[in-house]
Amino acid sequence: MKHTLSVLVEDESGALSRIAGLFARRGFNIDSLAVGPAEAKGISRLTMVVQGDQSTLQQMTKQLNKLINVLEVLDLTTLPAVERELMLLKVSASSENRGKILDLVQVFRAKVVDVSDNALTLEVVGDPGKLVALENLLKPYGILEIARTGKVALKRASGVNTEMLKAKK
Repeated sequence: MKHTLSVLVEDESGALSRIAGLFARRGFNIDSLAVGPAEAKGISRLTMVVQGDQSTLQQMTKQLNKLINVLEVLDLTTLPAVERELMLLKVSASSENRGKILDLVQVFRAKVVDVSDNALTLEVVGDPGKLVALENLLKPYGILEIARTGKVALKRASGVNTEMLKAKK
């Protein structure tokens, strides 16, 4: 199972290296990692997506909490959370297929951020499923390049779990 962890760390040299090293030493892969400043000065938030069962995750959480500079570890996997990812995607766009691609851009609320005679570069923000869906629809046109940020997530202040609402429909 994939888990999304939100880790608050003191913004000091080597903090990210220690965290990545902890996972590497234990043979665990980090599927995605996004790091940036948090709400307080001198604090950074790491959002990590890792695979493992519940017992593995508990062990990794304990190990993370032991590291110097780690202030908080929160597993957002089962909590109501807002999750987003950014993808830049360059797709082959001839004059014949450009209109169809632009129609898809509108449906997915993506933005065209660069245009050339034979390619469009798109910016898409949303949950990871949205990004994969757009990527799959654009594959037949020829994807030239992709860059993704990895997931960022925050616990919902409202406590409303939108995944549960989707399941009820």
